[in-house]
Amino acid sequence: MKREALTVELRKRIEGRLAEHGQRLTPGRTSLVRVLAAARRPLTIPELVDRDHTLAVSSVYRNLTALEAAGVVRRLLTDGEFAYYELADDLTGRHHHHVVCSNCGTIDDVEVSPKLEQSVVETANELARRIGFRTERHLIDLVGLCNRCA
Repeated sequence: MKREALTVELRKRIEGRLAEHGQRLTPGRTSLVRVLAAARRPLTIPELVDRDHTLAVSSVYRNLTALEAAGVVRRLLTDGEFAYYELADDLTGRHHHHVVCSNCGTIDDVEVSPKLEQSVVETANELARRIGFRTERHLIDLVGLCNRCA
């Protein structure tokens, strides 16, 4: 599942989202977003720094906090040692789910069939109607063992 680099359109959406939160797309944030846009799966902070050696760990933490607060990135937590980060689905237009290894904590992206996706949406809407809840989005994380840990 290949992702694209940081396109002009995606950059404009990110700049708009940050502006709504009184933030700017600084060079450091641009580097982070570029790495995340090109990634095939969510990445940890060490992986982000490894993919762009111009990134300093201390600024990565600060910038990810600001990007997360503005809804540009999403932080995923596992039982593993590190949190994982990815660009927000609503910015990329690429809705997907995850498989999470319960042993090593690795996360990979997976896309499901349109039929399953529609079933999940219908089930979520029915549940929301029944309990008086307004659903904004849904996330499915399948937890198990990756090939290395199995």
